[in-house]
Amino acid sequence: MLDDLRTTASRIGSTRVTFDLAHVRGYAYYSGARFAIYVPGASDALVRGGRYDEVGAVFGRNRPAAGFSLDIKQLVSVVTPQPLKAAIRAPWGSEGAVADAIAALRQQGETVVCILPGHESEVDEFHCDRELVQVADRWVVRAI
Repeated sequence: MLDDLRTTASRIGSTRVTFDLAHVRGYAYYSGARFAIYVPGASDALVRGGRYDEVGAVFGRNRPAAGFSLDIKQLVSVVTPQPLKAAIRAPWGSEGAVADAIAALRQQGETVVCILPGHESEVDEFHCDRELVQVADRWVVRAI
């Protein structure tokens, strides 16, 4: 087991890792190495898992197995929300000038959300602050 830990440690690189050989917390079905991942700001492990080779006997035969669980509440508590990037609302269209205008905006790094016909009045879940509209024979972006 120590050789396995040395091999694992050599492959991790510069990431800070601690191996706790006294870690026994977990469920009785674990049959080999167990792990827990802690991150700054979390009050408990974010991820727990390990080997549980013998659990397959319940289904007819033992087989190699490993798994983990992720604590979503812990994850949410430590993740810094990213500011929402405003998007451009555009009519659905895959041809012609509107498609060219959408492609050009996306090429410039803009997020363009194409609204399906019949869904124009739905709640703006994409946080669009501008819209692509046709003025005469040109497609232009204007503030909403």
